[in-house]
Amino acid sequence: MALKIDRGLFKYDFIDNHAILCVSVDADVKEVRKRYLQIARRLHPDSNLTESSAQKQLGNELLSKLVNPAYEKLTSDRTRAEYMMILAQIGKRLVQESTSVTLNSDLAKQLAEAANFDHFYKSAIAQLAQTQYDSLEQALQVIGQVSELNLVYLMRSAGKSSTAPPPHAQPKAQSGTPEPNTAKNTPPEPAPPKEDLIVEQYVRRAQSLIDKNQFAQAKVELQDALKLEPKNSRCHSLIAMVYLKQNQLKMAKIHFDNALKLDPNDETALQWKPKIDKALGQQPSDHKVTSSPNNKDKQPDKSGSGGLFGGLFGGKKK
Repeated sequence: MALKIDRGLFKYDFIDNHAILCVSVDADVKEVRKRYLQIARRLHPDSNLTESSAQKQLGNELLSKLVNPAYEKLTSDRTRAEYMMILAQIGKRLVQESTSVTLNSDLAKQLAEAANFDHFYKSAIAQLAQTQYDSLEQALQVIGQVSELNLVYLMRSAGKSSTAPPPHAQPKAQSGTPEPNTAKNTPPEPAPPKEDLIVEQYVRRAQSLIDKNQFAQAKVELQDALKLEPKNSRCHSLIAMVYLKQNQLKMAKIHFDNALKLDPNDETALQWKPKIDKALGQQPSDHKVTSSPNNKDKQPDKSGSGGLFGGLFGGKKK
């Protein structure tokens, strides 16, 4: 059985671990553990002595390939923090793309319209959890249904803080004459093209996060920016710095290379790329920086990633 799900958050190349365990997206670790133990008892081959070998195999596959990895992701401090940051970013993106979101299940459509959406969401999740893995053949469909609920909940939660126009305000745009700016929240001066504006917002947020040493969240912002504008040299240069700070030198080199291809005068890339080349044991490539000639025969530091990272930065801060 191919464990493929293409509904809800899974449509965004994201593994919805909350949907796999059928817990709400704000569930704490204690709730996650309690739910995991319920599912593990249901799916473990030793717990289902009356089922056929095919059913046991399917249960074991669901447990090992979906449920166990989801539990580990949501209970490890390191992976949970990064996962939750990405989830928050997806919620913001869904608000921007709300007009293109399609829903298949009636529950998700009802949640999209519910007045008290938080209560409706929690009740629906609890209801689906009772039978999620009763039929193993239907389990993936139920996970997809839960993920649709998660998608709508994230979108509505993120939309609380946004200033989205009320539904009845939309038809006024049909008039041929533009309306005056006075009733709008946007500044009166002409705005740049929408895509450029969004990318600039991503870059500003990423720079602020880098300044606060919040590199994982900064990386998410810059990845989103590069999806919109893959040939933005500043984005490549900034994400290279993020990878550098996280000691992922090869990824930093790739993005510095891209930055220099797009802008040979990029100061950050010109400063750091030769140092990365040297640390990786490579000769500096075509994008030359006037550096001292006596660095050609140095051995790369193989003492471990920590030494390499410390050697690159040498106590200096960017």
